[in-house]
Amino acid sequence: MAEDVIEERVGERGELAVRTLAMPADTNPSGDIFGGWVLAQMDLAAGIVAAQRAHGRVATAALDGMSFHKPIYVGDLVSCYARVDRVGRSSMTVLVDTFVLRGRTGDEVKVTSGRFTLVAIDEQGRPRPVPPTAV
Repeated sequence: MAEDVIEERVGERGELAVRTLAMPADTNPSGDIFGGWVLAQMDLAAGIVAAQRAHGRVATAALDGMSFHKPIYVGDLVSCYARVDRVGRSSMTVLVDTFVLRGRTGDEVKVTSGRFTLVAIDEQGRPRPVPPTAV
């Protein structure tokens, strides 16, 4: 299956799709990184990988689940890894795991994971079939 080919190419963790630095502007008044900021990074990662698989535009249809395992701190290097888990006629399920390199210690820590459903869309924004194979 095409999904198996993708899995072999990117590994169990998935493809590195987004890498950014958690900055003070991404925090609430208590100094904690906003969960919504993390979710936005993960949605970007899911969209990048889904668009590659769909060979075109995609739209996020659902966030089927997200778990926060550990906090993210200012100065952490945030990396979102994404992989296509399932392909339907016009939709795809993308798993996203987020890890950080702690700015102070250099330790790598898994901080979040999520399952996103994205739909391949045409130029008018209507669902279209996902091509049968990945490039």
